[in-house]
Amino acid sequence: MGKKGKKEKKGRGAEKTAAKMEKKVSKRSQKEEEDLEALIAHFQALDARKTRIVETPCSPPSPRLNASLCAHPEKEELILFGGEYFNGQKTFLYNELYIYNIRKDAWTKVEIPNPPPRRCAHQAVMVPQGGGQLWIFGGEFASPDGEHFYHYRDLWVLHLATRTWEQVRSPGGPSGRSGHRMVAWKRQLILFGGFHESTRDYIYYNDLYAFNLDAFTWSRLSPSGTGPTPRSGCQMTVTAQGSIVIYGGYSKQRVRKDVDRGTQHSDMFLLKAEEGREGRWAWTRVNPSGAKPTPRSGFSVAVAPNHQTLLFGGVCDDEEDESLEGHFLSDLHFYDPVRNRWFAGQLKGPKVEKRRRRRGKKGEPRGANKQELKGTGAQEPLQVVRELVAEDGTVVTIQQGLAALGPAGQAESDDSDDGTNEAGVPAVEPSPRSSAMLAVKHGRLYLYGGMFEAGDRQVTLSDLYCLDLHKMEEWTVLVEMDPESQEWLEETDSEEDSDEAKGAEGGGESEEDEDSGEEARGECATGAARPQPVLRRGPRAHRSGHFSAGALIFVGDEGT
Repeated sequence: MGKKGKKEKKGRGAEKTAAKMEKKVSKRSQKEEEDLEALIAHFQALDARKTRIVETPCSPPSPRLNASLCAHPEKEELILFGGEYFNGQKTFLYNELYIYNIRKDAWTKVEIPNPPPRRCAHQAVMVPQGGGQLWIFGGEFASPDGEHFYHYRDLWVLHLATRTWEQVRSPGGPSGRSGHRMVAWKRQLILFGGFHESTRDYIYYNDLYAFNLDAFTWSRLSPSGTGPTPRSGCQMTVTAQGSIVIYGGYSKQRVRKDVDRGTQHSDMFLLKAEEGREGRWAWTRVNPSGAKPTPRSGFSVAVAPNHQTLLFGGVCDDEEDESLEGHFLSDLHFYDPVRNRWFAGQLKGPKVEKRRRRRGKKGEPRGANKQELKGTGAQEPLQVVRELVAEDGTVVTIQQGLAALGPAGQAESDDSDDGTNEAGVPAVEPSPRSSAMLAVKHGRLYLYGGMFEAGDRQVTLSDLYCLDLHKMEEWTVLVEMDPESQEWLEETDSEEDSDEAKGAEGGGESEEDEDSGEEARGECATGAARPQPVLRRGPRAHRSGHFSAGALIFVGDEGT
């Protein structure tokens, strides 16, 4: 046989081997999905034992990310549902429902019969009808080792007035997915994007669906114009004029075998309903001006009182073939759709200090006391220079100026009225993080949880902050957390960890075990440590950071 014949035979042999391997992987993938479905059914059987509504005052919820946080349309309450937690060895998924009473500063755990299965990275939207309805679609369930995923395509509604869950079954809806985005538009839910991942492959979406809240029917939309490329974890908000803004997000593609390259999108699109043509929509690409956010994923979004979109935090990834370095962020940005312009969110500082300075003695410089004057000196501002590659290949050089610290430990400002507090304590603010949960109620922004990474360790947070968006003075900490106090278990191959079903997704086999496990992780220590903003990304964050907070919530009172 000649060389050509040998090569052809060798090629056919390689194709057969690849086909066999593909078939084997497909069977394994199918079995893994069946195993996850069995585990979900197991936890649903536990939930089925709950036959009455039980409301229990409790400590703040345990650390989690990719949950949903919504503001009640009528009451002074925030509603937290679902989420995930990873302790280094096991993944915990939740379907718990917590209510935070803003006036009383108190948490209540609410157990309602027949809840949705445990999940994270779903979408939740609040509508005011019927005393308040919380609509939830999709999300994912993970195996205890965090390696395999089941993506939901179910739709649920929580009737807040009657404290009842209802699964709404309607054909023609989106496929199973995570990291999608959903908003309320008139009497419809509009859903965009997301992704689905299996053992073999993954797919990102840019499809668009509408769910009619009156007819309870799904329809797929086909807008004219060129829209966003497939992505997950993007910004999706409704403007005061009735248009829908899509910004940013994340996607990845395979560049060669077992090597994927991620893209942090920074483009923006406007989706408009065509006048006089019901069900017809059109895409338009827009190029906003102003202080644009740096490219990132895992950011969180809410709607500010003036109908501007608020963007917080996230993570900027520097990806190489087999390494991922993340720069976690805690900055605020606002997008004004009327002016088509981005603004950086700058805090003014507490006004109480201004009043104290005005009562100072004559002859002393305004805004300083004797202790402050003694031994103080100006410090040079710090300059951080970074290069980022945009989607079109353009290299963008970002020079970030970090203001010099004043005598009390805060950044100095050009406004002499904006200083530090008299005790010399640095300003309280959320640490850099991704996948946090945001909600707005009566002009106040509430931020809960999220994650950052320190080396190979993923730190999941349970702190709660509040910021008055009208005053924009300073953050208020409502629940503190010390990241150093969080349990972290190193990876092990021992057989002791193979019993993953028990306590893996939800805290335990029995309701008693589940409750005790939750309360143990729900205690919050004081004296939060400040993580560094530049950290080596851990083994799971390549997913967590990309589909973001799991809940880009747009509340019913964004105009207040």
